[in-house]
Amino acid sequence: MGATLGRVARRAIDEAGVSKRIFGVSRFSDATVREQLESLGIETIPCDLLDRDAVERTIRMLVHEQHAATLGETHALLFVHRGRVVAEAYGPEHSRDTTSISWSMAKSVTHALVGVLVREGRLDVGAPAPVPAWQRPGDSRAGITTEHLLRMCDGLDFVENYTPGGRSDVIEMLFKSGQGDVAAFAESRPLAHEPGIWWSYSSGTSNVVSAIVGRRVGGGEAGMRDFMQRELFDRIGMRSATARFDAAGTFIGSSYVFATARDFARFGLLYLRDGLWGGERILPEGWVDHARGLTIPSFDQYGAHWWLARDGTGIFHASGFRGQYIVVVPTRDLVVVRLGNTEEEQRAKVVHLLRDAVEAFPLV
Repeated sequence: MGATLGRVARRAIDEAGVSKRIFGVSRFSDATVREQLESLGIETIPCDLLDRDAVERTIRMLVHEQHAATLGETHALLFVHRGRVVAEAYGPEHSRDTTSISWSMAKSVTHALVGVLVREGRLDVGAPAPVPAWQRPGDSRAGITTEHLLRMCDGLDFVENYTPGGRSDVIEMLFKSGQGDVAAFAESRPLAHEPGIWWSYSSGTSNVVSAIVGRRVGGGEAGMRDFMQRELFDRIGMRSATARFDAAGTFIGSSYVFATARDFARFGLLYLRDGLWGGERILPEGWVDHARGLTIPSFDQYGAHWWLARDGTGIFHASGFRGQYIVVVPTRDLVVVRLGNTEEEQRAKVVHLLRDAVEAFPLV
């Protein structure tokens, strides 16, 4: 997203609970890891092949206050290798029990919710998107499929701009005239391009998808909340997870899931394990491949509501504003969660340090 926010967006972000505090290092020990793992029910077999020095170096650099001016603030940093937490660090006033905002990592949660409907045979992503506003005779948007929406190739004229002074449909949708019905706001946008040929990252698109899921589920906000808990959060143990809905009863699937770092890691593990949890299939077979399958017009960076590494490593990640990450690394059986508050121009340095830590883990 853009490097600078306008006053409206900045105020909304502060109200949502993104901290401006600076934090010190919270070191880990084997005893602490064993105690904390019990709450997750993950085995505590030592990870002998891990280069702990490299991981601790990344923790020191990202969490320690003296680097905040160049790296921003890291509120939580968590590494799960082979299904076990092997390192985690939190700043003061943040802990394993602190819930944080997802921002656009919620888009990847929205992908999972679509997957549940696909598994149940209740939604065909290749069919025209079931959006009532687009079904009028002669509406050029009738050809948009749910697949187009998941891959951000819908062609809708929606500007994802966070720079003050210019047009910003995302700010208008989330914080101004569209906030009462985010999906209706996005659905009202005309076509700018033929569906399927032009990639454009859009929070509006994710909210159109969320509304599709909500209509399929039925029951309004209560029905959708129950569906999210029953079919996703409860099944993988995301006990802290909550979602924000607008006044129309639509899950704001572009931006608003709140959870602890450990529960965000659980979500990453679901995708690392091909949609399986405890031997039960949560997501349909092939749905994780759908997420990480390249969207051709995206300049080699996007799958389906998940971002892709452009270096051939097979890494894919959920990404949120101000440097929220759930990084899934299949070649190393690894999930990394980083939550914090980092300016756009600082994020490349944060990503570089995370990559250093990732490479400290052995290939499988």
